[in-house]
Amino acid sequence: MIVRCEHCGTKNRVPSAADGTPVCGNCHRPLPWIADAGDENFTEVAERSSVPVIVDLWATWCAPCRTVSPVLERIAREMAGRLKLVKIDIDRAPKTRERFAVRAVPTLLLMRDGKVLDQRAGAVPAGPLRTWVEEALGRDT
Repeated sequence: MIVRCEHCGTKNRVPSAADGTPVCGNCHRPLPWIADAGDENFTEVAERSSVPVIVDLWATWCAPCRTVSPVLERIAREMAGRLKLVKIDIDRAPKTRERFAVRAVPTLLLMRDGKVLDQRAGAVPAGPLRTWVEEALGRDT
């Protein structure tokens, strides 16, 4: 994925999985880490992440998913270097959907070191969603 640095405008290639966190090649500031994953690479992309992860289990046909997605991306940008957003289309990842017993979309998981810290289903407004992320991460630090 190519990401434009919000600080200096440089375009950077950000891998789905890597050690550490992505930083701008020019100004060395943290970049937002947003990646797609599926059944075949969930472990590598989400569970082995060096930072906490919000897993967005969504579907293309889901209107609430389309509402929550930009909010999650904004949170990922604001928390660059401290958080990773991993998006999973449940229709293309049936094993992951079954593993986490997804019954409603969007379903959000907050993970650290491969463990689910918290889970939430349904569309959540920006303020409560941000609070949920910050509180869940604060409980685990």
